[in-house]
Amino acid sequence: MTKHPRYPASAAFTALIVTAIASMPVVAADAENPLLTESTLPFGYPRFDLVQDAHFLPAFAQGMAENLREVAAIADNPASATFDNTVVALERAGRLLSRVNGLFSNLNGTLTNPERQKIQRDIAPKLSAHSDAIRLNPALFARIAALYDARATLGLDAESQRLLWRYHQDFVRSGAQLPEADKAKLRALNADLATLQTTLTQNVLKERAASAIVVATREELAGLDDAAIDAAAAAAKTAGQEGKFLLSLQNTTGQPPLASLKHRAVRERLMAASLARGSRGGEFDNRAAVSAIAKKRAERAALLGFTHHAAYQLEEQTVGTVDVLNKLLAQLAPPAVANARREAAAMQALVDAEKGGFTIGAADWELYSEKVRQARYAFDGEQLRPYFELNRVVRDGVFYAATRLYGITFKERRDLPVYEPSVRTFDVFEADGTPLAIFILDYYARPTKNGGAWMNAYVSQSSLLGTRPVIANHLNIPPPPAGQPTLLTYDEVNTAFHEFGHALHGMFSKVKYPRFAGTAVPRDFVEYPSQVNEMWMTWPDVLKNYAKHHETGAPIPAELLAKVSAAAKFNQGFKTTEYLAATLLDQAWHQIGATEVPDADGVLAFEAAALKKYGVDFAPVPPRYRSTYFSHTFAGGYSAGYYSYIWSEVLDACSVDWIKAHGGLTRANGDRLRATVLSRGGSDDALKLFRDFTGGDPDVTPLLKRRGLD
Repeated sequence: MTKHPRYPASAAFTALIVTAIASMPVVAADAENPLLTESTLPFGYPRFDLVQDAHFLPAFAQGMAENLREVAAIADNPASATFDNTVVALERAGRLLSRVNGLFSNLNGTLTNPERQKIQRDIAPKLSAHSDAIRLNPALFARIAALYDARATLGLDAESQRLLWRYHQDFVRSGAQLPEADKAKLRALNADLATLQTTLTQNVLKERAASAIVVATREELAGLDDAAIDAAAAAAKTAGQEGKFLLSLQNTTGQPPLASLKHRAVRERLMAASLARGSRGGEFDNRAAVSAIAKKRAERAALLGFTHHAAYQLEEQTVGTVDVLNKLLAQLAPPAVANARREAAAMQALVDAEKGGFTIGAADWELYSEKVRQARYAFDGEQLRPYFELNRVVRDGVFYAATRLYGITFKERRDLPVYEPSVRTFDVFEADGTPLAIFILDYYARPTKNGGAWMNAYVSQSSLLGTRPVIANHLNIPPPPAGQPTLLTYDEVNTAFHEFGHALHGMFSKVKYPRFAGTAVPRDFVEYPSQVNEMWMTWPDVLKNYAKHHETGAPIPAELLAKVSAAAKFNQGFKTTEYLAATLLDQAWHQIGATEVPDADGVLAFEAAALKKYGVDFAPVPPRYRSTYFSHTFAGGYSAGYYSYIWSEVLDACSVDWIKAHGGLTRANGDRLRATVLSRGGSDDALKLFRDFTGGDPDVTPLLKRRGLD
């Protein structure tokens, strides 16, 4: 119970409270806005059936005003600061705003529309200002700082001690110790970044649709199966191009049809369209946004006392420092590119044998690597698809592995509202039948959905708040023609297992404070549990349970499995190089000061120079994402953090080796992983959690062996 000096609330904070309350729509508690009250459905499951777009802005306004009143009461409390009246009070505050923002963000990512995009543009800078008003309030920080200084005398349990440390870190890293003039600069930078990142996100989505290519004849699509061609015809008809064929793009540089298209001219058109996104002029060009985001992040880092944005970001990550990361990437890049060049040479030999008369390029890689794989291992990826039917993969693969490991079970329910007809919901139960969570499964692609795959929490677990998890997985699997089964590629099956690893992290959360729930861990640790879960995709007991022919039910042939296993390291040079190229681009943009950031016209030249500097400028293997459509780093939560996947794979490879050495698919191993990692969220040091599970420190050797880079 430490006394603290009294500080008046900052002028900006007071002004924001007054403005927010004054502009807040007058909405009575029982008004017809379902966002203003907690859902009465199980686990607080959202009322997708009642929420309308018109509800969001009034609910945001009321949520911000309510949160600011709560924070003002904490900051101006005349009583001395205590852990309960300050830190725990902050944990309890802002529930309405959190609920509204979580639901809006998730819906806007999965089923956007022009109105939601307008709301996003309007609300992003306001949310940034709202966060700054709290984190930069001197009276509030004084209470937190006083408690932090006296932390050794407060008698707090371990999770409470970490929460106090976390709040102090959050406030310091948000600029709470800056003089008022610098706080004003910081607020302006944060507001600008919120607007710029929203612009870039929306441009990426719109440009993806605008860059789809139209093909005139069915013959030009030779190599695609009939279902894919019919889907392209339907897409063209919807776009007003009846009689033609439309090939849509996904977020990554590589596009799925490239693995099958026989007409090189069509392949080259598709790859060129993909590579040019966001840099070809027009209203969706992202070069100016990329430059401005990088510059403002560098300015913010300098204001906060860091050399560059990467140093700021990596301060709290498990990899440690920029130097450690750079050494890791320098260790991985040369062997990866060397492997990719060997793979290209093998493909070039095949092109020459066929008298193709061209040099292997980015547009050719997927097709010819598949031909090389067929020649070496006598199988292609299409042979696997009949054995990877979506429902079986989920029920008899993803869920089955979780039941074997953790004892949990799943029961589909059809009484809960969904935001799109293809979305499914499941109750998840503990081994003793106790309800654990609700799981939302949203697997199909649509033009109004962000690309890629992700997990999110609609409701996070917290014993303090008495909340239990509502967790969702989102993929972008192309929907099949009407009446046809959904047959997955090998990579799509892997993604389903990966994303469910994130879901388990959210569902198994067992923490007191919402700040630590589920995946609230360092960015370079968050992919670790999900990558570990990928191992069960090919685990023999799991694979034979779900990999059955969708028509006959026959198990996948043993000889085909043997070929898959033999080809496990095939094309790893390409996969590692395209990933590392994007990772190194991310670091290049964020390991420079503001004066070194190029203007919009110099963005592509900067990108080319960075790839050359790091030795990953191999034209047949472009980066997985180019700068102008690299949402992970310029709009998402992976700025200076795209390396997280490879670092998490270092942790994952060590853990997989441990699991294999200790019996594999057993309840004992599942319970250990759940107890030491999955249930702990951010309530303890992330690397300590890793060591608690594996009993050792991270080692890059297992990863190098896995990827054939040793």
